[in-house]
Amino acid sequence: MNLIFENLVGEKSIQILISMVFALLVTWRSIPVIINICNLKGLMVDPIKRSSHETPTPTFGGVAIFAGTLIGYMMWNFFDEGFLLHKVFLGLMVLFFLGIKDDMFALAPFKKLASEVLVAVLVVVGSDLRITSFFGIFGVHELPYLISILFTIFLFVALINSFNLIDGIDGLSGGIGMIASGGFGLWFAMNDQWSLACLGLSLSASLVGFLRYNFSPTNKIFMGDTGSLIVGYIISVLAIQFVQFNVYNQNPNSVYKNAPVIAIVLLSVPIFDTLRVFGLRILKGKSPFKADRLHLHHLMVDNGLSHIGTSIIMICTTVILTSFTYFLRSYFTNTELSFSLICLFLVYLGVSYNLEIRRLKYHKQKINEKETSPSNNNNQQRPKISFEGSINPN
Repeated sequence: MNLIFENLVGEKSIQILISMVFALLVTWRSIPVIINICNLKGLMVDPIKRSSHETPTPTFGGVAIFAGTLIGYMMWNFFDEGFLLHKVFLGLMVLFFLGIKDDMFALAPFKKLASEVLVAVLVVVGSDLRITSFFGIFGVHELPYLISILFTIFLFVALINSFNLIDGIDGLSGGIGMIASGGFGLWFAMNDQWSLACLGLSLSASLVGFLRYNFSPTNKIFMGDTGSLIVGYIISVLAIQFVQFNVYNQNPNSVYKNAPVIAIVLLSVPIFDTLRVFGLRILKGKSPFKADRLHLHHLMVDNGLSHIGTSIIMICTTVILTSFTYFLRSYFTNTELSFSLICLFLVYLGVSYNLEIRRLKYHKQKINEKETSPSNNNNQQRPKISFEGSINPN
């Protein structure tokens, strides 16, 4: 009797569906265990001035995401795997342990950046996964080899950090990661690229399990740097391979000659946020890696929106813009669509600026109300009792 999984379930789409179920269940069931361990060992992140949470919270949700994604993917033997995925998992291991150490001891930004560059070099050079064409955007087609290598390494590092940067409120990094990995995974499945499809959809299902606890008011966990690094890394692989696959795709029914634009729109939230925040920090003479509350999601929360409301708005915006771009791809050139991306970024900058002004006005209003409130005046006039028992005037 032959009980090899591939013989029992021969249909690739069913295999991937089973992988998604296992990825979801592993993440869902392992997070309560991780929360208990974090509580027992004191592995919690305490709220600080710029935090969006008010109580100490476990920050090792990335361990469950890593386990769920890996177990879901490893269930099946995909013959289109090739040497690319071996290099990808090598880099994934490096980033996993880097994230664990960073969540426990807070690594210096330079050490994290150097490790991310190393992982990018391993994948880009070691497996020759690189952007070779701009699809005619602004008249640029094929890229020279060295420029292609350097540009792709830059993309890897930028996208990995962008998911780390938007991990500032509940559900945003995980939600955008779920949509992006699921979208890329579904496209790979439709084009019979089963190994990448399984990787993307397993990650997406794993993030669904994580979001159940990330949104929980009583049993909350954060993905931490462990989660944001591996989510950003896997999505970088999927996005770059999505673009590159369409360079050589000769099937007129499935080729996306607008692949770079579609990928950017799908990842517009982390990309736009990174460009804006890094630009503002550099203009202010600060390190681009210095943490603050300049992010759009922080501005939205500080203007009265809840975490879940902010995340849902940004996730829905991503889905709407991506769908809109997908339907427009047959009517406009890549250059024309790229100009629309620039316009979207300018709108993003305008909205962010308006929210920042409103936040400043709201903050000043609260200070004025506090200074002029009767209770505050009474407190100022009330004498203070010293520990020695004497009365001291204020």
